[in-house]
Amino acid sequence: MIRINKYIVVLVTLFASLNLYAQQTTRLSANWEFVKQDLGGVWEAVRPVAKGSPESVPVWTKVELPHCVNATDAVDPDVPYYQGPSWYRTQLQVSNPYEGGRTLLHFEGAGQKSEVYIYTTKVAEHIGGYDEWTVDITNAIDSFKRSDAFLKQFGGKIPVSIRTDNSRDLEMIPSDLSDFNLYGGIYRHVNLVYVPKLSIEKIFITPQVDAKGKEAKVNIKFRWYNPSHQTGETVIIKLTDPNGKILLEQEKKLTSLNEQSTVAELKISSPKLWSPATPYLYSLSISSKSADAYTAVQKFGVRHFEFIKQGPFLLNGERLLLKGTQRHEDHAGVAAALTDEMVRNEFRLMKEMGLNFIRLGHFQNSRLALDLCDSLGILVWEEIPWCRGGLGGEKYRQQAKQMLVNMIEQHYNHPSVIIWGLGNENDWPGDFTSFDTLAIRSFMTELNTLAHQLDSNRKTAIRRCDFCKDIVDVYSPSIWAGWYRGVYTDYKEISQREFLRVDHFLHAEWGGDSHAHRYSENPDNALLKVKRSTSADERSGDATFYGGAARISKDGDWSESYICNLFDWHLKEQETMPWLTGSAQWIFKDFSTPIRPENPVPYVNQKGVLERDFTKKDAYYVLQSYWSTKPMVHIFGQNMPVRWGTEGETKMIKVYSNCDEAELFVNGKSLGSKKRNSQDFPAAGLRWELPMYKGNYNIHVVAKKGSTIVKDSLQFSYESQAWEKPHKMILSKIKEENDVVTVEVKLFDSKGIQCLDANNWVRFGITGDGTLIDNLGTSTASRLVQLYNGRAMISIRKNKGVTVMSASIDNIPTAFLNIE
Repeated sequence: MIRINKYIVVLVTLFASLNLYAQQTTRLSANWEFVKQDLGGVWEAVRPVAKGSPESVPVWTKVELPHCVNATDAVDPDVPYYQGPSWYRTQLQVSNPYEGGRTLLHFEGAGQKSEVYIYTTKVAEHIGGYDEWTVDITNAIDSFKRSDAFLKQFGGKIPVSIRTDNSRDLEMIPSDLSDFNLYGGIYRHVNLVYVPKLSIEKIFITPQVDAKGKEAKVNIKFRWYNPSHQTGETVIIKLTDPNGKILLEQEKKLTSLNEQSTVAELKISSPKLWSPATPYLYSLSISSKSADAYTAVQKFGVRHFEFIKQGPFLLNGERLLLKGTQRHEDHAGVAAALTDEMVRNEFRLMKEMGLNFIRLGHFQNSRLALDLCDSLGILVWEEIPWCRGGLGGEKYRQQAKQMLVNMIEQHYNHPSVIIWGLGNENDWPGDFTSFDTLAIRSFMTELNTLAHQLDSNRKTAIRRCDFCKDIVDVYSPSIWAGWYRGVYTDYKEISQREFLRVDHFLHAEWGGDSHAHRYSENPDNALLKVKRSTSADERSGDATFYGGAARISKDGDWSESYICNLFDWHLKEQETMPWLTGSAQWIFKDFSTPIRPENPVPYVNQKGVLERDFTKKDAYYVLQSYWSTKPMVHIFGQNMPVRWGTEGETKMIKVYSNCDEAELFVNGKSLGSKKRNSQDFPAAGLRWELPMYKGNYNIHVVAKKGSTIVKDSLQFSYESQAWEKPHKMILSKIKEENDVVTVEVKLFDSKGIQCLDANNWVRFGITGDGTLIDNLGTSTASRLVQLYNGRAMISIRKNKGVTVMSASIDNIPTAFLNIE
C-alpha cells in the first residue's frame, strides 16, 4: 500500500480511514440542532443566548443524524434545491476510559465540504462528500476544559459545531453537471470513538488463492495510529472460519510501529470460497497485550476472479455472468440520509430480484452497503465521483486522487469488490473554458497507476470515455439501445461490435425511464419513427427532450409497458452471448436529479425498477424472472386498472415467471398451459391472447417449478368506447387509513369516458387543516405530476381536521374535494 500527500487541511489530526473501532464507540444520532444557512462565524453557534434576545437568531431546529439538508427540496417542483452552507451543533459528554487515550470523531460521510469545531477552535476540514474521515479532538478538548465556559456555560460538556457546504464549486468533484444531486448535510453516521494511545488505524488483508481453491495465502499488514510515538507492541492474531471455528491463534511481538509492513502471512488449507451463492466470510481479530487492551476485528473473504481477454468473467474458475444493477444513495423523504433499515431493505430487494453484481455509482457508498454486498454475495464495481465537466486544476486533481486513496483503503478488505472505477462520462465537457482530451488521458493514467499501486489484485474501469478506453483494465461504452439511440433489437449487434474493440468489456448502464402506473396498449409504436443504430456513441443532446433525431427517450410514451419489453429483450439476448462478462441495468431505484425538471415526476430520474420509496414497478419482475432461482410468477399490469381497445379486439396477457410452465385462467376459465422458453419473446413464451369486450376481468395464473407451485392474480376492466378530447376532472377519495387519505383525480371527455391516454400535467393543492404528503419524488407523492392513463393520485394527512383538496390542469375546470 502507498499513501499520497493529502490536500486536506489538518488542524489537529485527521486521517482518512478508521475502519476498526475500539470497544468504546458511541453513535451520535440524537441531540443535534441544525440551521439551513451560513453563520457569521462559529461564535454564533456557541455564544450565550438569553431567551428572546437578538442572539437567539438564527433559530435552530432539532434533528437526528443521519440528516440531509435536501431531504425534500431535491424534488420540489417549484423551488431549486438548496446549495450552500448549513450548520449542526451538539454537546458531548466525553469520558475516555484509556489513560493517555485519544478521543475521535469518525464521519462516515458528509457533503460536500465540512469543517469541525470544538467550541471556537477549528480542528479539521474535509473535502469530499462520500469518503470516510476521522478527526482527533483530544487536544482541543483538553484546551477547552481549561476555559471558564466548560463548566459555567456548558456544564462540563464539549460543544461540537459542524459546518457542511454543498455550494457549487467548479474545482471539486463531482461536477454539478452530473445527473444527480450533490447533497449537503451529515447524511451518514457520526461516531464518538475512544482508542488507547496506541491503536490500529487500518488492517489490510490480502488473501490469494488459485482458481481451484486448494490453499489460500493471507497477507496481513497494519497501519498504527501512534501519536505518542510508542516503539513496540505485542499482539495476538486470531483467525476464525465462517462457522466460528478458530483456525489459528498466535502471539506476535512487533518492534516497529511506524512502517506499514507485513505483520503475518497465514495459510488456509481448502478454504471456503466466497461467491454469490456461498458468501463465506472469515474473521481476523487483533488484540493488544498492553495495559490498555484493544481488539480490532476485520472480516474478509477468499475468492479468485479473472476477466478473460475478449471473453467472459470467471469466479473461482467458473464462468459467471454478471447480472447487475446500480445504486445511488437516495430515498423518498430523506434524500441521502438513509436509515440502516432502509439500506438493508434495499439490498434485500436486490438480492430477491436475483442479481449477483452492482455498480455503486457514481461515488463511494456507505460502509453498510459494502458489508451487505459481502454478506449477501453481490460483486461490486465502486467508483470515485469524477463525473462529467472536464478536468480542473491542482485542487481538483488532488481531491480526485485522495478520494481514490480513501475509497480503496477503506473498502480494501471487502471480498465483494472486484473493480475500482476511476470515472464516468469523462468525455462530457462544460465546466471549463477548454476541454483537453490529452490532459484527461494523462490524469486518467495517473489514477490508473495509483489504483494499481494501492491494490494490485483488482481491476480498474471507466464508463463512456472512448479516448481513455485503452488506459483502464475494463471498459464500458455507452449503449442505450432502444432509449437514447436506436431500437432495442440493436442491442446484441452493437454490444458485440463494442466488445471486439477492447480487451475487457462490461456493459454498465442500459434501460430507460418509466412513469410508474403509466401503461400503453401499443408501447412499441414509437419505434417506427426511430432509425436503427450502428454505433454506441451518444449524441449531444440525446438525454434531452429537444432536437435531434427521433429517439424513444424523447418520442416514446415512458410507459411501464415499453420498458418491460426493452428489459425482456435485453435479458433474453444476454443469455445467448457466451462472451459477455455481464451488465448493470441503470438503475435499481428512481432518484433525484437537478437536471431533469421536465420529467413526469419533476427532478426525478425514473429509470429505476423501484420508485424512490421502494414501490415496485413491473420491470422489477421482468429482471426477477430471468435472474432469481426462487420460483416466482407475476402477471404484467398490476397497476393498470383499465385496459382499452375496440370491442372484441385481441389483447395479450403477459406473465413473467422463472417457472417451467404456467396455466392462465380468465374469469375462472383456463386458457391452457404454456412452457417457458427464454428465447420466445415477449415474456419467455408465457403470454396468452384473447378477444376482450367491455366489462370486468379476473385473471389468475398458476405456475410450477418442480414440485413448487406459485400463483398470482389481477383484476381490471376493459373500455371499448373511444374517448374524445378532455373535458372535466373528478377528484375522489379512494382510501383512508390512520388519518391518511388517498385521493385520485381522473380526466374525462364530455361523455364521461375516461381519457386513458391522457398525460397532462396536474397540480394538486390543499387548504385547511390537512397536510399534503408530497415532495417525495414518486408518482403518487408529487404535487405536480404527469397523469398516468388519465389519472393521478396523492395522499394527505388529515390532522383530524377539515380540508379542501384541489386538482388543476391547464384549460380544464379545477376539481375540488371536501375531506372531513
